[in-house]
Amino acid sequence: MYIQQAFKSLHEWWRYLVGFIIIFLASQIGTIPLLIAVMFKVMSDGGNIESIQDPNVMMGVLDSNLTLFLMLLSFAVGLLAIYLVVKYLHKQSFVQLTTSRKKIDWGRFFFGFGLITITTFIVTGLDYYNNPDNYVLQFDLVPFIILLVIALIMIPLQTSFEEYVFRGYLMQGIGVLAKNRWLPLIVTSVVFGLLHLANPEVDKLGKIIMIFYIGTGFLWGITTLMDEGMELALGLHAGNNLVTALLVTADWTAFQTNSILKDVSEPSTGIDVIAPVFILYPIFLLIMAYRYKWHDWKGKLFGKVEEPIVISEESTPNSNHIE
Repeated sequence: MYIQQAFKSLHEWWRYLVGFIIIFLASQIGTIPLLIAVMFKVMSDGGNIESIQDPNVMMGVLDSNLTLFLMLLSFAVGLLAIYLVVKYLHKQSFVQLTTSRKKIDWGRFFFGFGLITITTFIVTGLDYYNNPDNYVLQFDLVPFIILLVIALIMIPLQTSFEEYVFRGYLMQGIGVLAKNRWLPLIVTSVVFGLLHLANPEVDKLGKIIMIFYIGTGFLWGITTLMDEGMELALGLHAGNNLVTALLVTADWTAFQTNSILKDVSEPSTGIDVIAPVFILYPIFLLIMAYRYKWHDWKGKLFGKVEEPIVISEESTPNSNHIE
């Protein structure tokens, strides 16, 4: 049982509170290089230092590849903090934070990665074929190669940080404290979605896009609980962000990259935003359920989390003793 893995380590409530604070502070420290680089650039250009409070200035004054690298650096620092917190504060192995299996199943990771990657290519290709005027081909070999290198290294670190915080650390922490599965699923999924409120997509599309973000959190969370491990969720998340960053960008998205395509259409706020949650995500779950023989949906999503009973050698009946 995935959440029960936390019972094998130090799991008092205060450890999760202290650990979360450390992880949060570490990720904020990781933003300092980006802040310094932007401040230096603005000052070099004779600009007003207060202008960096504008997100457009913060994300737009540097080269897009450099901005992407420095932005993702904070997640790498945060991921390191998770590793250290888990190892030294909770005395837990990273494998136990990742999965209920004896070792991390990388086959599951690549299955999730491939599932969402293929889907993204198909959906984007169909949209490009049906609405070619909505896209501009902006492929530039050298910037794209630099983007490819940065993306292959840094984006998996970014997505892994988010998964280990929400589907790992908080899922297990809330689960062992609440002694159930439904509360950590709801809390981590909703909070994951709400943290995207600062994304530029929200200003452009409106609050309706929160259905997408929260729904995505539920997809990752349900996948983790049903599969008793994070491997599939790690692959799905990494594939989603990596392919999106490389394939298509837009002026109103969080990732401004030297991607192959640029979406120049006026984004809709209707069915296109929520369709993935209610159409694609159930299909993903059905495919994974069939592939990995998932069962007992009610128990795995809403069941209790009970601390394993440890039987000591002293309490074990002596088979040689005759009553």
